[in-house]
Amino acid sequence: MMRARRWIFAALFLLAWIGVVIWAAAPAYRDFRDFWADQELCAGTGPDVDAQIAACTRQIGSERWHGHDLAVEHYNRGIARKAKGDLDRAIADYTEAIRLDPEYEYAYFNRGVAWSRKGDLDRAIADYDQAIRLDPQDADPHYGRGVAWSEKGDLDRTIADYDEAIRLDPKHERAYVNRGVAWSNKGDLDRGIADYTEAIRLVPQDADPYSNRGLAWSAKGDLDRAIADYDQAIRLDPKDADPYYNRAIAWDAKRDLDRAIADYDQAIRLNPKDAKAYYNRGVAWSDKGNLDRAIADYSEAILLNPKHASSYYNRGVAWVKKRSLQKALADFETYSQLVPWDPDGPKSAERVKKELSAR
Repeated sequence: MMRARRWIFAALFLLAWIGVVIWAAAPAYRDFRDFWADQELCAGTGPDVDAQIAACTRQIGSERWHGHDLAVEHYNRGIARKAKGDLDRAIADYTEAIRLDPEYEYAYFNRGVAWSRKGDLDRAIADYDQAIRLDPQDADPHYGRGVAWSEKGDLDRTIADYDEAIRLDPKHERAYVNRGVAWSNKGDLDRGIADYTEAIRLVPQDADPYSNRGLAWSAKGDLDRAIADYDQAIRLDPKDADPYYNRAIAWDAKRDLDRAIADYDQAIRLNPKDAKAYYNRGVAWSDKGNLDRAIADYSEAILLNPKHASSYYNRGVAWVKKRSLQKALADFETYSQLVPWDPDGPKSAERVKKELSAR
């Protein structure tokens, strides 16, 4: 019995000695509980990204991790930095993770996402290529590369990548939404509508496919279905200006100017920097015969976008109707400078000059 106790004591002593060695190699921590708490925080995706970055930084500096394990700490810090919007530092962490483990597929994928957000689409595509090479069964790199091809305007490659993402993950709702956009941009509205409809079936609470399907219905001339989809998009996300704006265009096409103006009002309230919403509301006010409000909206559109040529032209037309010919002439001349290939600008300016000279 006494001998057994000595062996137990010896084992406990050995464990304690090992613990001393381990924590001597982790000078940033006084207590192993702090170490594991940081490990959990670094690996998490909580709302406090600064705390996560700090925890990962302590883990990296602890000298406890090497090889792939150290790559994971850099990767996790990269995720937190990307969430914070610090893309350059995120890329630096992903790059270090890849240096430590050149087969780290997720690091390539997320570095591709960061490059894409920075607008460096060629680097993004190169990283997605590597991620796909390392794990061809992962749908996300195909989806990410599809987004990059779309931004480069290569719709055929875009659709091919979304096809593959959907084949690998038939429930990848965003791939259906984005493939629908690609089909719509290629003019195949029926395929676009089919993809939006599938996305809605998969995630009925996502406003985007309703909004995009509304655009497709509108392009097909089915304004009632378009409005119904915009209604759903607004119900699901009442703070998104786009469905209000697009529904206003549909109401305008149906010549329901009051409803159109009401929707433009909401779109402008949610996005007061949208020049085209002011412009279109100006057109609606002009159609209703309210020239002063039309001019005010065209002027605001010009203030937001001094190169918005149509606002100058339409404001010029409104000034003519109000018999403010000098102001009309100035607007037609500006329009002619912005759109020199349109003969309507010089013709309108010439007509106003004749009226002025006849006075």
